[in-house]
Amino acid sequence: MKFQNILSETENSITTITINRPSKLNALNRETIQELHDAFEEAENSSDTKVVIITGSGEKAFVAGADISEFADFSVEEGGNLAAKGQELLFDFVANFSKPVIAAVNGFALGGGLELAMAAHFRIASDNAKMGLPEVSLGVIPGYGGTQRLPQLVGKGRAMEMIMTAGMIDANQALQYGLVNHVTTLEELIEFTNKIAGKIMKNSSVAIASAIRAINANFEDGENGFEVEIEEFGNCFGTEDFKEGTQAFLEKRKADFPGR
Repeated sequence: MKFQNILSETENSITTITINRPSKLNALNRETIQELHDAFEEAENSSDTKVVIITGSGEKAFVAGADISEFADFSVEEGGNLAAKGQELLFDFVANFSKPVIAAVNGFALGGGLELAMAAHFRIASDNAKMGLPEVSLGVIPGYGGTQRLPQLVGKGRAMEMIMTAGMIDANQALQYGLVNHVTTLEELIEFTNKIAGKIMKNSSVAIASAIRAINANFEDGENGFEVEIEEFGNCFGTEDFKEGTQAFLEKRKADFPGR
């Protein structure tokens, strides 16, 4: 599949999706959001992909925000539709992706950029990264899940402060907050992220997909996370991966998971 605003390549079962609008600091416009959805959908359906890494091109920005010129003159209805469609098409789609998604945050992750990073299953940042949700400085609020996911990750008080001040935090503060899992140099970011992906891929992809569903259930209205965990746990017993994993353990060898 050919894209105008992103790059997608798969190597060693890792699909790396790169937002590639360096002249716009990789800002998200509607076309880019659609292309990201298409690339993730392609990775979802590909048996060659076991982990997805999402990052930005260049050394300055992961995603510096949304393309404000696209919605500066929107009405109330158009604004609501923009948020609803964006959440459905990309941000919720990534959060509920059945394969692990790691955000490699290289530089600025602001507004929609931080919201995209937060939709990933976890985040690794370069030491030059700066993160924030500056929307209130424009007279609007985060609309792609930021008011929900930021408190889940850093706590209500810190999220309130970050959103109300419209300020940025650096990579080390993000690490202290629990917003990112690791901080590396910019040069080591992708290699380090690939190493984490490699550790993930040694395990059962079927069990990982179950774990993603169970973890996410705790944050969904009307869902009982414990009940979803019980159901997913039980379902694992019917998989070939469970049979292989337990047999390998009993035989004191490394498991060779079929992914079924």
